[in-house]
Amino acid sequence: MDIMTPEQAAEAAKGLTFEKVWVALMETRVRMEQSQIRTEKEQRELRERMDQTYQEMKKTVEELSKNVGGVNNTLGELTEQMFSSAICEKFAKLGFTFTKLGPRQKFQKEGKAIAEADFFLENGEYVMAVEVKTKLTNDKIDEHIERIEKIRTYMDERSDARKIVGAVAGGVMSDKAIEYAHSNGLYVISPSGDTVAIATTPEGFKLKEW
Repeated sequence: MDIMTPEQAAEAAKGLTFEKVWVALMETRVRMEQSQIRTEKEQRELRERMDQTYQEMKKTVEELSKNVGGVNNTLGELTEQMFSSAICEKFAKLGFTFTKLGPRQKFQKEGKAIAEADFFLENGEYVMAVEVKTKLTNDKIDEHIERIEKIRTYMDERSDARKIVGAVAGGVMSDKAIEYAHSNGLYVISPSGDTVAIATTPEGFKLKEW
């Protein structure tokens, strides 16, 4: 038997769905069992059992999908509430008095989205763009820096001279990711009990302003 290459396997997997895989498995099983069945009645009963099993499994998967979606929505709402109630207070201790906080702040140009900040804090002198990730990595930090640069261009085009600073947050993050964020002049926010905490910055840390 020939062995498929990874590329061939990937191509063969295109278009596969739960239903297609399930039907293929059931058809194979039916053919195997039918070879041992001699009466039409037994064949009909087998098909009915297979159909019932399929319908029950399909219903279970649909319900599970709805529940997972509900959990994700709830987690999103809890995260937003956590940040809204604590983040301004935390940064006030660092000398930033933000008077406005907007979740999922979108920036558009000619009707097209050019950037979106998970949280956008504002006052008369500064704005802060915060990106929240389940797992914070160096790549995600680089993406956020590019996002801030786009927001800077957007503000310049509207004669908004306020300074932009940035922060990243993550549920899971390595010491290297935290170090990388700090080396790029970003604050790092992490969960702390039922609230959040701003990671201690290293000696010589310099907050970057755009």
